[in-house]
Amino acid sequence: MYVIVLGIGAWAMNRAIDYGFIIGPGFKLPAHFAPIYFPMGNAATGFFVTFAMLAGVVGVASAIAGLNHIRSWNASSLPSAASITGVAWIFTLLAMGFACKEIELEIRNAHLRTMEAFLIILTVTQLVYIAAIHGGA
Repeated sequence: MYVIVLGIGAWAMNRAIDYGFIIGPGFKLPAHFAPIYFPMGNAATGFFVTFAMLAGVVGVASAIAGLNHIRSWNASSLPSAASITGVAWIFTLLAMGFACKEIELEIRNAHLRTMEAFLIILTVTQLVYIAAIHGGA
């Protein structure tokens, strides 16, 4: 699921770069310029996509560390799996908070709705994953 979040986030970031503000020597800044501008969505979209992509990268690292822990299944692999899992959950919680804000502000497309749903599901799933990793100790 984190890979899907990364894919949708990469699409949104690419679209923001392609259709965002063009700033150069002959251009003036727009009146309400924001460095995190996304042509789709609302005011929370830039923050949501940025933190969703961070959560996706750390979540994939968490899955890799968890698989390594399951493969070796010893006390020396548990701390790294548990710590990266906690960091991934914190980033996922932060991205879910921005997803909730984006839902509250409405105006968003189907891709963003999909990413919001995945992040809300991943927040609960990551918490269960933390419990499973610590339960294996």
